[in-house]
Amino acid sequence: MRFLYILIFGFLLSPLQANSQIYEPVKWTFSKKQISENKFELSFTADIEEGWAIYSNDIYNNGVDCDVEICPIPVSFEFNESKGLFNFMGEVIEEDINKKVSQDPIFLMEVTKFEKQAVFRQTIEIISKDFKLTGYLTFMTCDDTKCLPPTDVEFSFNFGEPKEDNVTTSQSKEDISKNNMLLYGFLPEDIVDQEANCNSIKSTVVKDKDRSLFNIFLLGLIGGFLALLTPCVFPMIPLTVSFFTKKNENENGIYNAVLYGLFIFLVYLALSIPFHLLDSVNPDILNDISTNVSLNIFFFLIFLVFAFSFFGFYELTLPSSWVNKSSNNESAAGIIGIFFMALTLAIVSFSCTGPILGSLLAGSFTGDSGAWELTAGMGGFGLALGLPFSLFAMFPNILEKLPKSGGWLNTIKVTLGFIELALALKFLSNADLVAHWGILKIELFLGLWIIIFLLLGIYLLGKIKFPNEQTTKKISSFRLFSAIVVFGFSIYLASGLIYDKKRESYNALPLLSGLAPPLGYSYFSPKDCPNNLECFKDLKTGMNYARKVNKPVLLDFTGYACVNCRKMEEHVWPLPQVDKILRDNFVLISLYVDDKKQLREEEQLLVNRTSGVGVRKLENIGHKWAYFQAQYFKVNSQPYYLLMDPNNYKILNAPVGYTPDKNDYISFLNCGLGEFKKEISIFNLDD
Repeated sequence: MRFLYILIFGFLLSPLQANSQIYEPVKWTFSKKQISENKFELSFTADIEEGWAIYSNDIYNNGVDCDVEICPIPVSFEFNESKGLFNFMGEVIEEDINKKVSQDPIFLMEVTKFEKQAVFRQTIEIISKDFKLTGYLTFMTCDDTKCLPPTDVEFSFNFGEPKEDNVTTSQSKEDISKNNMLLYGFLPEDIVDQEANCNSIKSTVVKDKDRSLFNIFLLGLIGGFLALLTPCVFPMIPLTVSFFTKKNENENGIYNAVLYGLFIFLVYLALSIPFHLLDSVNPDILNDISTNVSLNIFFFLIFLVFAFSFFGFYELTLPSSWVNKSSNNESAAGIIGIFFMALTLAIVSFSCTGPILGSLLAGSFTGDSGAWELTAGMGGFGLALGLPFSLFAMFPNILEKLPKSGGWLNTIKVTLGFIELALALKFLSNADLVAHWGILKIELFLGLWIIIFLLLGIYLLGKIKFPNEQTTKKISSFRLFSAIVVFGFSIYLASGLIYDKKRESYNALPLLSGLAPPLGYSYFSPKDCPNNLECFKDLKTGMNYARKVNKPVLLDFTGYACVNCRKMEEHVWPLPQVDKILRDNFVLISLYVDDKKQLREEEQLLVNRTSGVGVRKLENIGHKWAYFQAQYFKVNSQPYYLLMDPNNYKILNAPVGYTPDKNDYISFLNCGLGEFKKEISIFNLDD
């Protein structure tokens, strides 16, 4: 039931993810009143917009057990420990004003909630005359169609000192202005967004993003077809299809097989739904996850586990109790029984599908579209896995043409193990880049990939044998051809270590863009900036320099673990036409949203969340630039390129994201440069 709660709560939040509107329907204020010499009454007041509501603790008096049912979350309070400073005089009391009991249209149950305004009071007896009482409250708010995620709101009350208590969940405009000036050197209102009149690249970028999701779907489809060709799944196809088509012709066997394939698709699609909750809680949380050093090390180790599982040293399985429970429900009549048959297949085939699914999960955290990439990948995977069961049920004669199970299935499984081993290095590289360890640089990364694929080629020639594998007496023509392709790929990888003296860089490999470390991350030819350009990684310094040399700024929101950022830097920026424009006419400021270096203590500020609900602390450089991008420009994907006049902070034309077409990108740069020259001409005329 807890898993069901997560899935349904994901659907409740889905309207929030479909648009960029920011909701803040509840405003909290706090006050205290002295009722005797040592007793104070603390008041917590929620002003609620029309149509929204928050939930009372009386929800528990309606016979609801929220451990087993899907329930709204009532308002709760947590006071930080202050031993010897004060004592509670009873519990938090809810005022009955605006409290109502009604049927909730979302949770489909009778609940107690507050509309328009809610007041909570807590009486305390103070012992010390000089202290600050702090804590936080948690609330959830819904209207008739959607819910916002549970939100924590901090509060504080001062006793004895002439300081005001905090009175709102948000910082004052003066504090926000002060913080922004301290962090960035200018305010949001200083930025002028003018109507672009020389390019329309923005619409092109949206298409590229949609195409990216389609590409992820295709990769998921390929992963699903690969999973079909494993020993865990392939033998199940003729057995299952025969069961549906021969059990009883009067029971619509073909219809049931099609339904079975549909349920397989839906099972895998549903696995992605909980991850959409992460996007709704905090827009850059997936970025935080994808660049978390510990999590990338964890993924690296998990991929090693997957690889050696595919090699046959052990087998990964889900708990047998899961299989038993699902199998026991297969006997249920009709659609429910077919659903549990599909669920059983997903569980028992986990030893082969799990590593591929793990790759989709880990890969979604490094993409620009976050959870939607996982949904696209899972959809493709589930479709590829479920489609054959439906097609073969419609055309059972094709079953006779399927190859028989045999050693070739294990060969595919071992090959996938080598691929998992190579992909594991991607996550170790992410951790190394973000943490600035300087260990897994481009030369070592490519060297390890070359060794892995050379070993794969040798295996395909039958020279390496893994556990539970029969000795290969004769190499098939297809296996020989595969070995030649793998050796060819190894040579391609080796070409990435060829040094171009003219560019002062290694040869960029298009197939490894975003997988391998940046070309400048090198032992022998290190470069601090992409394409050996001059760049700044601090906004204030870069802006000051741009004003000094009188050039427009190219703000480059990027990331160490950003795949499309590497593609732009290694395959678009080095093109002669693009390189000349960048090098001669712009000041490049690259802001890394995943840089884990700690900010100085005075820069670790509390700021309002970009969603408008609650606050967060900017602890590292990545937090600083991610917040800057989301707060100022309402975008949280990378790469994101923005051209700005450093003299008046005017945005010169429509910003763009991933733009692989060189002509589009040149048009974007020339458009902004032309607008900047117009600004300079007007400035000179005014003089």
